[in-house]
Amino acid sequence: MAKHLHRLGGFSIRHRRAVVAGWILVVVAMGVLSAAFSKPFADQFKIPGTESQRAIELIESRTPGANADGATGRVVFAAPAGERLTSGAARTAVADAAKRLGTLPQVAQAPDPFQAGTVSRDGRIAYVPVQFAVAQENVEASTLTKIEETGHEASRAAGLQVELGGAAAPEESEPPIGEILGVLIALVVLSVTFRALLPAGLPLLTAGIGVGVGILGIQLASAVTTISSTSITLAAMLGLAVGIDYTLFILSRHRTQVRDGMAIETSIAKAVGTAGSAVVFAGGTVVIALLALAVTGIPFLTQMGIAAAGTIALAVALSLTFVPALLAMAGPRALRGRTFSGHLPDPSSGEKPTMGARWIALVMRRKVAAIGLVVVALAALAIPMLDMRLGLPDDGTANPDTTERRAYDLLATGFGPGFNGPLTVVAEVAKGQNAEQAGAAVATRLKGLDDVVAVSPPQLNPAKDLAILQVTPASGPSSEATSDLVTAIRDDAGALKEQTGATVAVTGQTATNIDVSEKMSGALAPYLAVVVGLALVLLLLAFRSILVPVTAIGGFLLTILASFGAVVAVFQQGFLASLIGVATEGPIISLLPVLIIGVIFGLAMDYQVFLVSRMREEFTHGGDARHAVRDGFRHGARVVTAAALIMVSVFAGFILPDDPIIKSIGFAFAIGILIDAFLIRMTLIPALMTLLGERAWWLPRGLDRVVPNVDIEGAALEREERPAPAAARPATAEPVPTLRP
Repeated sequence: MAKHLHRLGGFSIRHRRAVVAGWILVVVAMGVLSAAFSKPFADQFKIPGTESQRAIELIESRTPGANADGATGRVVFAAPAGERLTSGAARTAVADAAKRLGTLPQVAQAPDPFQAGTVSRDGRIAYVPVQFAVAQENVEASTLTKIEETGHEASRAAGLQVELGGAAAPEESEPPIGEILGVLIALVVLSVTFRALLPAGLPLLTAGIGVGVGILGIQLASAVTTISSTSITLAAMLGLAVGIDYTLFILSRHRTQVRDGMAIETSIAKAVGTAGSAVVFAGGTVVIALLALAVTGIPFLTQMGIAAAGTIALAVALSLTFVPALLAMAGPRALRGRTFSGHLPDPSSGEKPTMGARWIALVMRRKVAAIGLVVVALAALAIPMLDMRLGLPDDGTANPDTTERRAYDLLATGFGPGFNGPLTVVAEVAKGQNAEQAGAAVATRLKGLDDVVAVSPPQLNPAKDLAILQVTPASGPSSEATSDLVTAIRDDAGALKEQTGATVAVTGQTATNIDVSEKMSGALAPYLAVVVGLALVLLLLAFRSILVPVTAIGGFLLTILASFGAVVAVFQQGFLASLIGVATEGPIISLLPVLIIGVIFGLAMDYQVFLVSRMREEFTHGGDARHAVRDGFRHGARVVTAAALIMVSVFAGFILPDDPIIKSIGFAFAIGILIDAFLIRMTLIPALMTLLGERAWWLPRGLDRVVPNVDIEGAALEREERPAPAAARPATAEPVPTLRP
């Protein structure tokens, strides 16, 4: 691999202008195509084969024009305290607003609440249920603006509080403050690390181009398939973080080699061959882990994985072509500032050891204590994970300052907590049976279940073989009681069929959320098994060792458990939640655990490969096993520290938006990288490697003949650069150290 990448680096150096121009042309072309063909994103979480999805499909197929998948929203009206909506100017304003809403484009119906019975018992709160004729992703911004204007007119006319919920709420695009802040912090870290702006700006430029092309590609893909906006965010997070890291790995290796006397262009090509090998391997692990999301069988999660994997692949390609071309064009200017140094200070010179040197000396000297402290601390942090509940966000988890949350709270006050999460029960009867009688019997049985406040009269489809009922729980959508109610209805389906002859299924937002969460929970174990198995194979290939992969996977599992625990403590239990703007505690976003496993695995392998490959490089060049740990760590510690701080900064920037999905993903990734980079890769792994000594590099004889040597350390390049054999050199020359296998 090193030889091929060395040649690729040389090609990029010789054709530097063409390479840079080619990438710029790619950006322009993708921008033009994306602007011409991209379509709106869809953020509905659907999982084919679940009971809730089958029920939706049944309603759509048996009830023409029902549009069960169409968007729904609510316009909520509230009179001032002590007043009512049922008379005078307030009633007129609400009725006029409902009439106008019903005439808006894309709105199928918006009934008058006084005729539809959607007024609270005390008469203070009412709502207009807005049924759209299109899916949520197709609701136009102009329609939402007109809905908002209608609400404002009612507010001005009668002094009412008007709030919007569901698909009727306006789409508020937040400025990318988090992303900008993350980039600025990355620039500060790079500037402090290099003490020069040009080398600090190169990783940001490369990452920016990679993320830009990746996002444009995702937008272009929306022309042929459904893409969620979360896919864009995940791709931007990962593309920005790894794009900076991979460029930093190659740039730091190049600067160190030039400092040691190598010619600039020779050094660039060699850096691509050596550090570039680690980049290819690390990037490959991230890509494979993201693509492996397909094993979950969840379409939108698979799409997110493919989108992010494509952006990571672009980051790798840019690092191997665009970066060497830019370095060649920059020449000596890319070498300004401070260079990473891995040399040992001469005690007689009075030179002080670096912080990295002092840290690795402490870890190696107190290796058993270091191992024990890391394991105990992370095990304690993982304890809240035992209480983890999965779910999907709704308006009840939105920021209290948003109109969606205010609408949610008004409806809960006026109609009860369960009103915001009604269940739709579908009763299907065989041909010749009476659906009306079956629906009435189902309604009677449902009223007898715990946590049920009301059951609507059954509505029949034109063929009268399907009855649709709405069940209002007593508890909120995210509560365990509502989840238990869905389970109870489904458990009772067999008895209902015996009694009524109807096949019963439950759907609605709450039931869908439950199905998605259960599917996610079921996917965790097989996905983790795939990722762990993949890691063992890849690390075995990379390091030709049995124990190095085992220790790496053990550290990864500790990171995952501790990250789960931290997320549950903050987002579900509310520990220090106000510090990062978590407005409401609730279940963990159901897709988050799978994403944590996939993403943290890939990024953890970045640091594992970069640090341990330098240790193996020192060992294969004839070093003592303990010295190899020390020297390899010293070579890579500063660049890994900078890379980890940058990645944490980028992810932490995504904690700022109010979107609960984005906030929790940003927090989970940031805390996971902090744990893995500093506690696992820079503390636990060096301590274990020191404890194991030469046994860390043991490989059984049988495997030694089977496992190929991928040479991510660039040993082949080192052999090509060696002087002639000892027999051809003067007798005074020292012998070349024999490389260890």
